Amino acid sequence: MDVVLSLLMLTSLALIAGAIWLWRKQGVNRQVWLMILLAMVMLINVALWTVPNSSGLAPIGQELQQ
Repeated sequence: MDVVLSLLMLTSLALIAGAIWLWRKQGVNRQVWLMILLAMVMLINVALWTVPNSSGLAPIGQELQQ
């Protein structure tokens, strides 16, 4: 699961960098916003798996314990 979360983080960073490059180079707006939206969804997904809840356990930790 750590590999998947790492790949999500790297992909989201690559999407943000690609969106910035595409916006500066060609001025395309629709694809840029879609890339940023996808990156944000990926980052929120990583946060949901790694941020601890009120009991102090992250969902990723609970999954690994089972």
